[in-house]
Amino acid sequence: MSEAAFTARSNKMEIGISTFLEATTDPDTGAPMRHDVRLRNAVEEIVLADQVGLDVYGIGEHHRPDYAGSAPAVVLAAAAAMTKNIRLSSAVTVLSSDDPVRVYQAFSTLDGISNGRAEIMAGRGSFIESFPLFGYSLDDYDALFEEKLELLLKIRASEKVSWDGGHRPAIDNLGVYPRAVQSPLPVWIASGGNPESAVRAGMLGLPIAFAIIGGMPEKFAPLVNLYKRAAIQAGHDPRKLQIATHSHGFIGETTEQAADLFYKPTAEQMSKLGRERGWPAYSREQYDAARSLQGALYVGDSDYVAEKIVLLRKNLGVNRFFLHLNVGSMPHKDMLRAIELLGTQVAPLVHKEIARMEGLQA
Repeated sequence: MSEAAFTARSNKMEIGISTFLEATTDPDTGAPMRHDVRLRNAVEEIVLADQVGLDVYGIGEHHRPDYAGSAPAVVLAAAAAMTKNIRLSSAVTVLSSDDPVRVYQAFSTLDGISNGRAEIMAGRGSFIESFPLFGYSLDDYDALFEEKLELLLKIRASEKVSWDGGHRPAIDNLGVYPRAVQSPLPVWIASGGNPESAVRAGMLGLPIAFAIIGGMPEKFAPLVNLYKRAAIQAGHDPRKLQIATHSHGFIGETTEQAADLFYKPTAEQMSKLGRERGWPAYSREQYDAARSLQGALYVGDSDYVAEKIVLLRKNLGVNRFFLHLNVGSMPHKDMLRAIELLGTQVAPLVHKEIARMEGLQA
């Protein structure tokens, strides 16, 4: 990709979808959503997202019964040959408990199948199930991520790798294959709001994605500035920085319909997670406050969700927005309709308003 093309893409407001492939209680049957059903539904969702012009689809890695996304690259690869333009990303890969060689191989394979549309979003993970599952200690939570990110970046930079660390056997001038179509294969840093993560991404010149699932999105402005300052101090071109956000949301025919459809599965799953982590039960009042213009829930009709995304662009200068569908299991037809509305109505409204707004500034 030429420098001009890269800069043009980084300045564009990309809109896409993220999901953990939720497999909570099926609202139609009252039974837990079957993992195989959720996986097949996901492929159909990715194909539709591509057809309606969305830019990216990301799947988060989890190792729990209420999520089916333990192997994002496999699911994305199933859709790769059935799609043409949409970028295919993890959201996130829990790099701390994975092997960077296998991560690179999985996503370089996906990159080949999709002809250069794969991305890795690397994070430490807010869920911890993968650490004991793969034999890692939470005492090494930070050190594992730092070391494995270093190795992953070495692998993507060079076919032959020599590396030595404290948590993985050394590599002595060995090749890692297949090589990705893209050079380099995009690697994002994902953060829930950790300042150290923002600084790390900036110093490395890597794109960053902030998970904004509570509070006011504008409160992330200091982290965005911290990221940019670190990048500039490290000598990176600020024009090439890419900033994404990921927030829960849903789009319906009307704001009232969207709010009612999304509330029950969201409340059930958020309350379940709250019981695990010591949070209070999720209430309708809390939900409705988060749906306000300044809140972190992007729930409403197309006009309202587009307005909130434009406000996000104004406040944080982001150039990629992930709408997280869904928090708890929802009927597949409703998911497909939300994806259709995001691509055919929300995205055009956002692009038109941003062009008007930034054209006036120019």
